[in-house]
Amino acid sequence: QVQLVESGGGLVQAGGSLRLSCAASGTMFSINTMSWYRQAPGKQRELVAAISSGGSKDYANSVKGRFTISRDSAKNTVYLQMNSLKPEDTAVYYCHVRVADGNLYWGQGTQVTVSS
Repeated sequence: QVQLVESGGGLVQAGGSLRLSCAASGTMFSINTMSWYRQAPGKQRELVAAISSGGSKDYANSVKGRFTISRDSAKNTVYLQMNSLKPEDTAVYYCHVRVADGNLYWGQGTQVTVSS
């Protein structure tokens, strides 16, 4: 069973920055894709950014140029650097991983609130 521990959320003013981290543990298999999703109140969960084991990255159009995803595969950790934050970025952010055995796991979520 994989455990995902997220950190880095909080309250920030518009235009500010936050860095989210998610550390995975408890698997003997390699981790393929590591992703960040978010869910705002009353909205569906949406993909924010993803990074493959080979380093390929994908971003939602709404965050391109502002957010950067990265990973430290040796530490099984994924990061999301969020710059130029906007009130519409307010949401619970979830870490998601796809393990080489085919299983998928979610983190517990971390709240990001951007005030105007």
